[in-house]
Amino acid sequence: MNISGINRQLLEDLLYLGMNSSDEEGRPVEFAGFLMEKDGIIDEIYLLPGTRSGDSFANVFMEMMPLDTHMAGSAHSHPNGVLRPSAADLIFFPKSGNVHIIVGPPYDIDGLKSWRCFSSDGTPRDLEVIG
Repeated sequence: MNISGINRQLLEDLLYLGMNSSDEEGRPVEFAGFLMEKDGIIDEIYLLPGTRSGDSFANVFMEMMPLDTHMAGSAHSHPNGVLRPSAADLIFFPKSGNVHIIVGPPYDIDGLKSWRCFSSDGTPRDLEVIG
């Protein structure tokens, strides 16, 4: 599967998700979901039931993932603003597709500067924003 881009509205939604993910006390927490593609363009995110989140983790239950051959990868937030894969990310990435997006503060939605994209091995990769 050759992924060439991401829908701009979805990327904005990912930034909003990161900015608005918090626990009961209002502290920022990670969100995590799976990116879906159509014709090589990432255009949807699945947020799985049962996902647990904290300030430095998000645990997803892969058994809740629909059987769909259009999974491109994953998206999650790093509330600490470090837009690089963690050790846990590098273990998770190969299990969940080829394109992985991390968003974080300051969640620049207009300029779309608060995100990075990585391949399954954690190597930075380019991803065109479409729309």
